[in-house]
Parts: sequence; C-alpha cells; structure tokens
Amino acid sequence: MSTTTHRHDERRISPVFLAILAVMAVTGWAVWTDFAASPGLAVFLFVASAWIVSLCLHEYAHARTALHGGDITVGARGYLTLNPMAYTHAVLSIILPLLFVILGGIGLPGGAVFIDRDRVRGRWKHSLISAAGPLANVLFAAVCTAPFWLDALDGVPVAFQYALAFLAFLQVTAAILNLLPVPGLDGYGVVEPWLSYNIRRQVEPAAPFGFFIVIGLLYIPAVNGAFFDLVDTIMQALGVPESSRYCGLELFRFWRETPEFCQVG
Repeated sequence: MSTTTHRHDERRISPVFLAILAVMAVTGWAVWTDFAASPGLAVFLFVASAWIVSLCLHEYAHARTALHGGDITVGARGYLTLNPMAYTHAVLSIILPLLFVILGGIGLPGGAVFIDRDRVRGRWKHSLISAAGPLANVLFAAVCTAPFWLDALDGVPVAFQYALAFLAFLQVTAAILNLLPVPGLDGYGVVEPWLSYNIRRQVEPAAPFGFFIVIGLLYIPAVNGAFFDLVDTIMQALGVPESSRYCGLELFRFWRETPEFCQVG
C-alpha cells in the first residue's frame, strides 16, 4: 500500500460517524415536519445524536490542529476519521458526557485524544491544540443559534426552535467548562505551556481527575450560580429566550410529562 493511500485511509470518515450523522439528519427532519408520533422522542434522538456529532468534532479539532502542529501520529490512531470509538477515553469522551446530558441537562467536557506533545514545537501551537476543541463547540453553538441572532425564525417550527436552543445551551456549557483552567481540561492545556516546569510538575497528578473536579465545583452554590449566570448572559446575547432552552430540555426528557406551555403538535 502506498503512503498516499495509507494517509487517505487514515482520514476517511468513519461509517460509525456517518451513521450517527444520518440519525441526526432523519430525526431533525422528523422534528421539523412534526412527522414523529412522539415529538419528545424525536427531539431526544435529534439532540442526543447532534451532541455526539459535536463531541466527535471537538476531538477532531484537537487532532487536526495537532497534525498541523507536527504530530503526524494522530492519523494512525484513527483520530482523523471522526470515529467516536477511536478515542483514547471513549467512555469519558462520549458516554459520560451523553449520560450527563440525559441526567443533568448540561454539556460536560469529556476526555481528550492523545497528542504526542514531543512532536509539537512552540508554546503557541500547544495552546492552540488545546483551544481547538472548545472552539469547535463555540462554532457549533453559533450555527445552532444563527436563526435566533439573525432574527430568522419565521417558518422554523416551534419544536425545532426548542431543540436548537437546548442543543446550543449544551455547546455553551461544554465550551465554558472545557475552558476552565482545571488540570486535565482544555483550559489548563491552553495555559500549561506558559507555566514553569515546577508548577506543571506539581499540578500533573491532578490531571486524571479534572472531570470530577468540575463536577465537584458545580456542587458549590456560589460557583454553580456564577456559572449559570454566565451561560444565561451568553444565551441572551445570542438571542435565545430562556423559555426556548427550558422547553427544549423538557421535550428532550420525553419520559416525563411535558409542561403545558412547552407542548407542541
């Protein structure tokens, strides 16, 4: 097999990702057309599949930036195929974030792809690799909220508006949490190259627990309140009403009774 063919295979989009993308497209169509017998189930499948797609894009952004930064091993690891099963921590990257969306209704950061940092030269490149993932979430949020901040909601079904609002909320929460300078998260990865060797060495043991540190911080009332105040401010700036996001969450939880003012169809 030639080198060119091998590299092409390393970057070929995974059938697994295409299948998830197809689920997102079909269920999005079902929400838009009110085709589904249960709008809540359609919203759940649409948001869940779109959330997994965004997680794949998040990890792909890390890998693609690392590739351009000098780490040519990301292709051999399967990171450029968008296959969620190829990630170093598939449970942290996909399963736990999806579980927390279902249980808590917020987008939590997951695990990261493995980057061979020794192949990357320059502190700015290291920082950009870490920032690329959350920036993918920011872009995803911008796309989801475009009908709101462009004042282009005419003709957009209410249920689809609710789904987009909740999906955008997940992207915003994930981006903010991921950018926290907590060891193990992308935010710390952005600042780490600029820290002294002694500080990095002292902080390194806490890196595997970054996910759980974030969860613990959210249980502190003051931190929780400040976090959601920031999220609400951003959502309002993007033109997304709080009621739309709330109704999106309520429809997503199709196994519960939907409040009367959120019912559609």
